[in-house]
Amino acid sequence: MTTAVTPVARGVPPLRAGQGHSFFWRRLHSLTGIIPIGAFLVEHFISNAFATNGPHAYADQVRFLTGLPFVQVLEWVGIYIPLLYHSLYGFYIWLRGEANVSEYPWAGNFMYSAQRWTGAIAFLYMGWHVYTMRFSGIHLLAQPDAAFHKVQAELVSRWAAGFYVIGIVAASWHFAYGLYLFCAKWGITVSDRSRKAMSVVSAIIAVTFIVVGLVTMASFFRSQWQNTPANLPTTATQPIRDR
Repeated sequence: MTTAVTPVARGVPPLRAGQGHSFFWRRLHSLTGIIPIGAFLVEHFISNAFATNGPHAYADQVRFLTGLPFVQVLEWVGIYIPLLYHSLYGFYIWLRGEANVSEYPWAGNFMYSAQRWTGAIAFLYMGWHVYTMRFSGIHLLAQPDAAFHKVQAELVSRWAAGFYVIGIVAASWHFAYGLYLFCAKWGITVSDRSRKAMSVVSAIIAVTFIVVGLVTMASFFRSQWQNTPANLPTTATQPIRDR
């Protein structure tokens, strides 16, 4: 007598039509994770990397971004509203538990859980980061030259520095694996071979973002910049006076 074996679902289920309104909202949730949130994350990592060139380069980049036309409208339409929707609907999907993770292999269970937990951590981190950088203390729209010093002062706290590290890792992982899921669910990677290739690309993206984020963060701890305000010339540019 043979025993029936329940097949194990593998891969990523595509988004299918005919699922009521949830199909549209899930499509929108998947899309907003890449555009505009993913695009903003890439831009944010690149902009922050200017800190590796010193306070002046970082201040110039902040001045450029805060000086864009309709900057507050761009922030709300292109960042805050999509981020709130993507995060809150992601929590809704997670709490409803519509995905049956028991049908996935062990690696699938891990990736499913990791994607949701890193999303929650990234949401808390980005909310805290936006609040501290944009809505508390020195207003960067009015004083972009103080941006480097503001980040530097925040990282004095070991708790804040540790949270930065955790947030960078979580956001990098969530975006990279989210890109893999996006390609699978939208039918961009349909074969096992293409999905394996995309998993390698996603891993490279995650590691690259983490390394860039940590190197950028380390630039705020450089001893020669500790007491040099971004809006003042460094001692290397000061004229040498004869005694």
